[in-house]
Amino acid sequence: MSVNKVILLGYVGRDPEIRFPQPGYAVAFFSLATNETYGNPPTEVTEWHNIVMTGEKAQIAERYIRKGSRLYIEGHLRTREYEDKLKIKRRRTEIMVDSFEMLGRSDKTQ
Repeated sequence: MSVNKVILLGYVGRDPEIRFPQPGYAVAFFSLATNETYGNPPTEVTEWHNIVMTGEKAQIAERYIRKGSRLYIEGHLRTREYEDKLKIKRRRTEIMVDSFEMLGRSDKTQ
């Protein structure tokens, strides 16, 4: 048995970028920040996650999710390889969203 499950609660770092790889099929890409505090004196570390939503979830993201939105996300990891414009092979790890809940906007100034 194996498990590939990710649970995140954080703030959207930029408005979703929407693409349509096939007619009528949307894919949304954006970043999500999570924070962790540790040590003495306390140090806050921010981790940035690459988020991908597809289909109906992507269409909801396009309409309602904005920079600073607070999101609860459940999904799974996916790492893909691609070649950039300079023909250099790259790897990118993304969170593929299975379900999510919008929790409101950030109280912080961004």
